[in-house]
Amino acid sequence: LRDVVFNTLRQAILRGELKPGERLMEIQLANKLGVSRTPIREAIRKLELEGLVLMIPRKGAEVAQITEKNMQDVLEVRKALEELSVQLACERITPEQVEEMKMAAEDFRKVLKSAEADVKFHDIIFAATNNQRLITLLNNLREQMYRFRVEYLKQKECYPQLLEEHDKLIALISGGEVEEACELMGCHIDNQASTVSDVIR
Repeated sequence: LRDVVFNTLRQAILRGELKPGERLMEIQLANKLGVSRTPIREAIRKLELEGLVLMIPRKGAEVAQITEKNMQDVLEVRKALEELSVQLACERITPEQVEEMKMAAEDFRKVLKSAEADVKFHDIIFAATNNQRLITLLNNLREQMYRFRVEYLKQKECYPQLLEEHDKLIALISGGEVEEACELMGCHIDNQASTVSDVIR
């Protein structure tokens, strides 16, 4: 039960349903989720360890703000791992996976605000690495990235560049152009970092 409550609250924070700075009232959450206060309290403690919740003296728990430092830390790791995934995908991607990437890029074009559609595009690159350890690491990181991705996709002026980068990545990966593909993935993530930094500031 504690894990169910923890995952429910975690998803709500990552997806922005619980906003940064919002108070987490134990009684209200217990009533809403139909549980006692104990699993709520335990879940909040775990969320604090993940840095998603802050305990404020005499006020209680609130959703942690999205900080620039936090984002930079996550994106530095993501950039290194995604560049590695692109390098391996260039060598290992199948024709079917290239088609899947094209379809995912097209889906994203149709529903531009959807973080899910952007995630799907990157997931195909990860799958093409055929390296389960790397995929697991990237999946763990994806959860921490979600809040930043949602903020990024609120910025409509970024869409033309984002779509162009997706199309170029497909061409470079399917053509086995390792260096150019790695460089472009690095730029793709740097662009996200600078946009979200501006939003945070």
